[in-house]
Amino acid sequence: MLTLRAKIRKEVGKKVKLLRKKGILPAVLYGPKIKSQPIKVDFKEFEQVFREAGESSLISLQVDPSTASGQVKKGLVLIHETKQDPLSGKPIHIDFYQPILTEEVEATVPLVFEGEPPAVKELGGTLVKEIQELTVKALPQNLPHEIKVNVGGLKVFEDEIMIKDLELPKDVKIKREPDDIVALVMPPEKVEEELEKPVEEKVEEVEEVEGEKKEEEKSEEKKKENKEGEEKERKDNK
Repeated sequence: MLTLRAKIRKEVGKKVKLLRKKGILPAVLYGPKIKSQPIKVDFKEFEQVFREAGESSLISLQVDPSTASGQVKKGLVLIHETKQDPLSGKPIHIDFYQPILTEEVEATVPLVFEGEPPAVKELGGTLVKEIQELTVKALPQNLPHEIKVNVGGLKVFEDEIMIKDLELPKDVKIKREPDDIVALVMPPEKVEEELEKPVEEKVEEVEEVEGEKKEEEKSEEKKKENKEGEEKERKDNK
């Protein structure tokens, strides 16, 4: 099992930025049976562990209280949420969740597509991945790191891989409909239609907005004319 070291974090507010500059990630540890605790982890160590564990594999988190008399606390946790910098995409804050091992939890698991569809190689189609990740539910220790999808069975354009076709570990449940499409191969002409479709839709949207705008302008002009007519009538009556 992967292990990640952490320390109790006293830095809050603006001081957190200084941590990041030193290559330290601010984080928080929480769970149903523990008190929420601010902690910090080494950026490079976290990236390495996260690359292998993802959000669905238990890791051993060792929290050092940073005191001579303190004792390192160990616990099995999930990397529950990773907040990223919108520009660089690098993690800036981590949520570690310590689950109850006898209770099911939900986690997001990536799909890994393997093989080459004959409908792509022989018929010139394009593989379309309708679903890239799945929310699954299982005991923490049974959560899969990834779910493999073999696309080698997509021989013709009519073939589809659905949720019900996936091979799942025992006692793992998927929160999707069985007939939801995971992957298929689209013919070349269909791909061209799909590429053109957004452009047509955008043109229609623009035309619709312009039409609404013209109607609003007409309505405003009418109101203005009515107002001017009412003022003229009042003057004439005087």
